[in-house]
Amino acid sequence: MSLAGEGQQKLSKEGWRKQKELEEARKAGTAPAEVDESGRDINPHIPQYIKSAPWYVSTGQPTLKHQRPQPEKQQQFDGILDWYMRGVDTSKKSSKFRKGACENCGAITHKKRDCMDRPRKVGAIFSGDNIACDEYEQPELSLDYDGKRDRWNGFNPNDYDKVMEEHVLVEKAKQQIKAETLETELTSHQESTENEVKIEEAEGSDNGVTVINNTDPTDNGVKKEAVGSDRGRDSDNEEMCSEIVGVPGQKFDSKLRTTVRNLRIREDTAKYLLNLNLNSAFYDPKSRSMRDNPYSNTGKVPSEVPFAGENFVRSSGETSDMAKAQLFTWEAFERGVELHLQGEPTKAELLYKEVNQRKDAFNNEIKQEILDKYGGEEYLKVPPKELIFSQNERYIEYSRTGRVVKGEERAPVKSKYEEDKLDSNHTAVWGSYWKEGKWGYSCCHSLIKLSYCTGLAGQQAEREAEKYLAEAMEKTDDSVSKSLVELHKERMVEKRKNKNKVTQEELDKIREEKVQEAIKEIQQEINKESDNNSATDRKRVYSSMQADPIAPSEEQLEAYHRVKKMKNDPMSDFIGKDY
Repeated sequence: MSLAGEGQQKLSKEGWRKQKELEEARKAGTAPAEVDESGRDINPHIPQYIKSAPWYVSTGQPTLKHQRPQPEKQQQFDGILDWYMRGVDTSKKSSKFRKGACENCGAITHKKRDCMDRPRKVGAIFSGDNIACDEYEQPELSLDYDGKRDRWNGFNPNDYDKVMEEHVLVEKAKQQIKAETLETELTSHQESTENEVKIEEAEGSDNGVTVINNTDPTDNGVKKEAVGSDRGRDSDNEEMCSEIVGVPGQKFDSKLRTTVRNLRIREDTAKYLLNLNLNSAFYDPKSRSMRDNPYSNTGKVPSEVPFAGENFVRSSGETSDMAKAQLFTWEAFERGVELHLQGEPTKAELLYKEVNQRKDAFNNEIKQEILDKYGGEEYLKVPPKELIFSQNERYIEYSRTGRVVKGEERAPVKSKYEEDKLDSNHTAVWGSYWKEGKWGYSCCHSLIKLSYCTGLAGQQAEREAEKYLAEAMEKTDDSVSKSLVELHKERMVEKRKNKNKVTQEELDKIREEKVQEAIKEIQQEINKESDNNSATDRKRVYSSMQADPIAPSEEQLEAYHRVKKMKNDPMSDFIGKDY
């Protein structure tokens, strides 16, 4: 028993609950499955909307018959080989015009407006002659989904034989025409050769040259070739063939008597194998051309490489002259001269030469006038630069170690600035001594430019001054730059350290007090700058940047890092403000 929906009465609440429990038990395998009318089990996991039959096919019992194909409703489709009939039925041909047939050709299967024959001068309805055959009666095909969409359905491969036969006949006709043309040319060449031989024989007999003419009685008086002529008819034919087809890029086959295109000599290296770099010149496989130079990335000169690209060949020779001539004809045509390079090449060439000659003569005349007026003609008569700068008679011979054995070595090129210039009694140039970021003279260790040299005495004075400064620094106490309070605190710390009673906490406390005092000093400087609204550079003493600054203490550095604003901190503008 299944749920309501198969034509049964509606179940009560209790019956519905029992039915659901039975289905769950069947799915779990604890209860037997339903059985259809043929005795087969029904899968309990099949959804209800598939298992329940519609009201118009319901049998009142569990079944899946409505989900299976119905034999009486299945359509029988035609096979893959079934197709419409082509052409006309030649077995049945009418001898007279029939009522309702085509008025043009006389076929009964179509009307005059659908006729595909040539319109006759006198239609079949009036003449009754030459009645066309009727088309086949087309069957009604029932094709399936794939049959309707098969592009090759109904294709007959035998129909293509007619196309192949037509091509074969065309090729045979072409070969026959070529053979006849070649035979005609060979015959004409042979006749011209025989005439030349006869003329030579006649001239030789006139000049007293004996020509041996052996006549054989079996030849019916036919003359044989002269002794001096060792070429037979075969050699003449071969020579003729070589002259006819002696064209670059062509190969002649005497058996087929056809020409075959020879695109490239197989021994030559292909263009795309000259440089295997992917960034080299582009090679077009269709036209087999490489325009650019494949060795451009290697730094080689185009004259040193075996192949510099087709553009290099195109721009060499008379190509540039041809381009200039074309440009000249265009300019002449714009100025009203009727001139065309391809239409009148001789006229264009003569006119181009005449214009160039006049132009050169005019330039030479202007040049001579300038030389006559200002002079300087002797400076123009000099050897070319290639001979001046690249060739000389200086001979230098070096040893294996690089030492000059014979000749004079070329002097090194000097700078345009004055070198080795000594002044003020100095024995060394300025900049030969370096100390503490300053230049000086190495002879006297003086750091003042253009000062008078003191020699060794200056060096001794410098050493004594350094020694005196070092002793003074040792004697000088750091208290000069410290306040009385700081000195008092440091003394107290030293006393505590001496008594071994000071602790790390006290040291940190003292250091923190120093940091706070340094922070107050920085804040006071900032307030002064903001009040005066002036830059600190204006308050500096003259040449204060050159003086050696006093190194800040650790407490001052700590105070600076605490007071400094962090630009990356979004809350830096609110530090020290009460809101």
